Amino acid sequence: MHMIQKTLITLAATVALSASALAGTLVINSDQADPAPKAAFAQVVKDFEAANPDITVKMNTFDKEAYKTAIRNWLATEPPDVVFWYAGNRMKQFVSKDLLEDVSDIWESEGLNDKMSTAQPAMTIDGKQWGVPTTYYQWGVYYRKDIFAKLEIEIPKTYDEYLAASAKIKAAGIAPVTIGTKYLWTAAGWFDYMNMRTNGLQFHIDLMDGKIPYTDDRVKATFANWMKMVEPGYYIKDHATYSWQEALPFLLKGEAAMYLIGNFVTPQLGDQEENVGFFQFPIIDPTKDVGEDAPMDTVHIPAKAKNKADARKFLAYLANPDVQTKINAAINQIPPHKDAKAADNYFLNIGIKMLGEADGQAQFFDRDTTPGMAKEGMKGFQEFMVKPERLEKILETLEKTRKREFKVK
Repeated sequence: MHMIQKTLITLAATVALSASALAGTLVINSDQADPAPKAAFAQVVKDFEAANPDITVKMNTFDKEAYKTAIRNWLATEPPDVVFWYAGNRMKQFVSKDLLEDVSDIWESEGLNDKMSTAQPAMTIDGKQWGVPTTYYQWGVYYRKDIFAKLEIEIPKTYDEYLAASAKIKAAGIAPVTIGTKYLWTAAGWFDYMNMRTNGLQFHIDLMDGKIPYTDDRVKATFANWMKMVEPGYYIKDHATYSWQEALPFLLKGEAAMYLIGNFVTPQLGDQEENVGFFQFPIIDPTKDVGEDAPMDTVHIPAKAKNKADARKFLAYLANPDVQTKINAAINQIPPHKDAKAADNYFLNIGIKMLGEADGQAQFFDRDTTPGMAKEGMKGFQEFMVKPERLEKILETLEKTRKREFKVK
């Protein structure tokens, strides 16, 4: 804990110095620290400077986990001119505190209300737009084709088929599923899909909005379905000690057969990319509306930014379809702009078709609900995966949190 606090203090000090020392330049804080997106946005900055020779950009890139905490301090004190962030409730928490700039003028001037019409609802609060989306991506199951072929397993369409496949894989001495829950949010991906597949997308949205108790029998049914994965031990051992990146080698080495994760994983598949396939999370109840997690990454101007004029130019530049095409080609993700083109890529082709056929999309648990609910929820999900016998107490704690967060009497 001491090291984390020290790191955050250092980050805050660095940014404060950057903002003051580089007044008149464009200061950007990014959490795109993984190799592929870091390189992609470094090229974007280089191209932006070439197109705007009067603007000098200072790009600060930080680890995602530290960034999530530090951005709250930056926005309230000495913010940079541009911040990378996320749509949904993650954006709303800062808009509600008057920490982000209204950029509806950019949406108007760049024609984004039409060209990004599918993304507009996630970027709109009180009829105004508060940032520009750069990319979104599907979640689903990445799997080892060779393991499935050797064990003669067909891609499961239903949850029963998925459980049968997991049992067969485990019997062969291979972990059915890899996951790293050290930073909690990956466990939320499992909750999202279990809940959407058990109760449908609209129920999930209502739960995220605090309209349904966590002690509701339908939520308990979600965990009963999840228990069918937890109780037989279908996840890798000690997953709470791994980050998502540290859990990936289990898949790459063939020590695990499947990974429920977002498409941001694909640039890190390396020489195993040809041996990894992708399929939609299986259907549990065919009578329910089908939702998919498709988180959207966004860029914003802090309300207290010093150089808003150049920040607006940068956001407008990021909204350009050619720029969105280049960014998303580099990171195997989907551009929000209608005139941008997604790369002809195996994973993207399946993902785009899957999202197009779904009844709707969720942003992801910690982006769809309030920060306090997300924090307690993700703790509870990881605890359930490690100690499922504590489920009743976990649900009671989540319900207390819901009542506090949503002011339910």
